[in-house]
Amino acid sequence: MTSASVTATAATVPASARIADRVKIKQSSVRTRMLDIASKLTDVIALGRGDPDLDTPAHIVEAGREALSKGATHYTHPLGMPQLREAIAKSIAADGGGAYTADEIVVTAGAQESMFVAMLALVNPGDEVIIPAPGYNSYHQAVELADGRIVTVPTYEKDGFALTAEGVAKVLTPNSRILCLINPSNPTGMVIPPSEIEKLCDLAIKHDLIVISDEIYAKLTYDNARVQRVAALPGMRERTITIDGFSKAYSMTGWRVGYFAAPKAFTTPMAEIHHGLAICAPAVSQHAALAALTGPQDCVEQARRLYDERRKVMCAALDAMGLSYARPNGAFYVYANVSPTGLTASDFCIRLLEEAKVMMFPGSLFGDHCDDYVRISLLQPLPKVQEAITRMEKVVKALVAARRG
Repeated sequence: MTSASVTATAATVPASARIADRVKIKQSSVRTRMLDIASKLTDVIALGRGDPDLDTPAHIVEAGREALSKGATHYTHPLGMPQLREAIAKSIAADGGGAYTADEIVVTAGAQESMFVAMLALVNPGDEVIIPAPGYNSYHQAVELADGRIVTVPTYEKDGFALTAEGVAKVLTPNSRILCLINPSNPTGMVIPPSEIEKLCDLAIKHDLIVISDEIYAKLTYDNARVQRVAALPGMRERTITIDGFSKAYSMTGWRVGYFAAPKAFTTPMAEIHHGLAICAPAVSQHAALAALTGPQDCVEQARRLYDERRKVMCAALDAMGLSYARPNGAFYVYANVSPTGLTASDFCIRLLEEAKVMMFPGSLFGDHCDDYVRISLLQPLPKVQEAITRMEKVVKALVAARRG
């Protein structure tokens, strides 16, 4: 075979056929389509992404600036700066999450990396990982890349979208290995009642499940809701990996710093995967995270109050529009049912973007078992939220009227 024929043969193989089988998402999603539409519009109000609109508090930024001026531009210890890991351990204990030593904590390039490290370390091909539906979509991708099998547990508006032990028990098999708890929930904003967390943990012990407890929104709760820290419950520390970070409560998404906490039997091998992926979290970001934990915490409370105000305004507006939801008591989302418009959530989001220049994402992006719900992020200043509501009301009113004929 000549070199020319070899080249011609190679050229006939489409690039898409060269993607590994472990990559399940091979086409752009409705999210990408919406972002493409938005890029051609002006004055779009984005209520889609989970990126706080608030700036990182000044004392945290200053700590990063000072660290850079002192040469924090090199690798740190792979597990993270010792003083930061010690501060994280103290913070976990203060928040009721149990006692950890510094070598049981690994600082990662965002909590997102922690999630992928956990799946790569713990999931063998065919192992089943139980994830609430709807739930944060990156968990699906992490399981797929580890050649695991995703098992979803539907949650429902009538139950406040809370994951229940009864629901999990229905999907258990001999291959069940990991239970993922996202508490408070992304995308629904639900805080799982502490009594239900206890039942879920009893189930995990009975069936020898590892629990990944994603608590990144735990500092952002409302209506006196309380997040029960999983690792603090009897018999759970030795089987729990707690994932947390600084992005949400401290408005530090762009700094890319998170962590996981677990017994050394887990953290030692997981740290090696983390080292292979990232070597270490950004040095400057670790100094900023240290300032976040050890500095004044009034910035967290101020942010929480702002999100709470927006939450109340959005919920009242949805009530007026006749769109139902389960009242969120955590995070900064409202998960609303738009089926009264006669459109699927995916079509509604496209319509809302094109006609009203308001962007929110359908629940299908979060593994929902139906296409009725949209996730509304409360991450715009209140006047922008109110303007988005005004625009949304017009679209909803027109759709409902057209449906009624």
